[in-house]
Amino acid sequence: MYIKRHSEELIKQKAKKYAAVIVTGARQVGKTTMLKTLYPHIRYLSFDDIDVTETAIQYRKLFFQTYKPPLLLDEVQQYPEIFKQIKMYADADGGRGLFFMTGSQAFPLMKNASESLAGRVGIVDLLGLSLREITGRELREPFLPTEEYLSAAKVQGARPLDNGGLWEIIQKGSMPKLYAEEHNADERLGFYRDYVRTYIERDVRLLTQIGDERAFMSFLRLVAANTAQMLNYTKLAAEIGKSVPTVERWISILQTSGIIRLLQPYSGNLNKRLVKTPKIYFLDTGLCGFLTGWYTAEQMQFGAMSGALYETFVISEIIKSYYNAGRDTDLTFSYYRDKEGREIDLIIEENGTLYPVEIKKTAAPDLFDTKSFDVLRTETTKRVGSGGLIYSGDTEICLRDNIKAIPVALL
Repeated sequence: MYIKRHSEELIKQKAKKYAAVIVTGARQVGKTTMLKTLYPHIRYLSFDDIDVTETAIQYRKLFFQTYKPPLLLDEVQQYPEIFKQIKMYADADGGRGLFFMTGSQAFPLMKNASESLAGRVGIVDLLGLSLREITGRELREPFLPTEEYLSAAKVQGARPLDNGGLWEIIQKGSMPKLYAEEHNADERLGFYRDYVRTYIERDVRLLTQIGDERAFMSFLRLVAANTAQMLNYTKLAAEIGKSVPTVERWISILQTSGIIRLLQPYSGNLNKRLVKTPKIYFLDTGLCGFLTGWYTAEQMQFGAMSGALYETFVISEIIKSYYNAGRDTDLTFSYYRDKEGREIDLIIEENGTLYPVEIKKTAAPDLFDTKSFDVLRTETTKRVGSGGLIYSGDTEICLRDNIKAIPVALL
């Protein structure tokens, strides 16, 4: 069963504007399936196929005479020279929507595309399935804790999520294959076991010479255990017996291959009492749970990492709402923490206005949980908009003027 992706409209828009479209994202998030569904009559070629790669190498000038565009080219990071050939064909043809490409490593693809296809390529970042996609909602607006957003979300008829259903999704994760057909618990564990093995053996080896795969696996599990926490390179290095530069390089690999996201601390006009360390988030809670040994929804919900996993889920869902709308979050998302321990889980900056967001697993929201929002009003010159507390209940609650408790189902 194919679940309709919200990025489909974004891809269609870019195909009307550019000769080429690149869809990047981690393995198994559904890049190829989405493109094949969108363009079923376009010829598909994969550079995982050695015959295709060798043909492209040996017959460069004739490759696109043999394989006439439009084409769907999979795993193009395997053969980056293809970008030069695409540029030459696109310039000669002058058409739009000639090439649709996928790749599992964003940074190398961005570099090659920007160097060879500047002005000729549109780039779409695809994450795993969003809660909206899983539950069949058509809402396309990026999340903001505003009346306008909440009204649009309620018009879409968000289905209330009881705690059991929510944690089933958190435990299952966001990989489309796990929703395309029924899988029991053992099969889901097998999926993630194979996923990690493939990830290390292919993506990691392509990006760098790790050498010690066992140490990298220990590192991967340790990072998963620190999701929703501030990133401490020195501590991670000490725990796995590697140097800080090695840990920094490995963190970069996890970012490049779409496994994690770093949330930078807010700087703005605030004073120097701020913590300057980024927070780390896994982008798939199913993978995170597998790596940390939380194998059932019940274990996740009531275990020691439940708060961190809930926060990780909410942050990833909000990020997806922006990515699926073609919006970048690198410059607009941050978190706040100062030396006095005051913290805001997420700050979204939109048109010069700051929107504070707190995330709590609780089903009984409390105004006290949003007390740190006031620090933005006293220590920044920017306008502070409405705030939200994302919680696991099913009723929107006004905590005070301009601050609401927002059910997670409305993301």
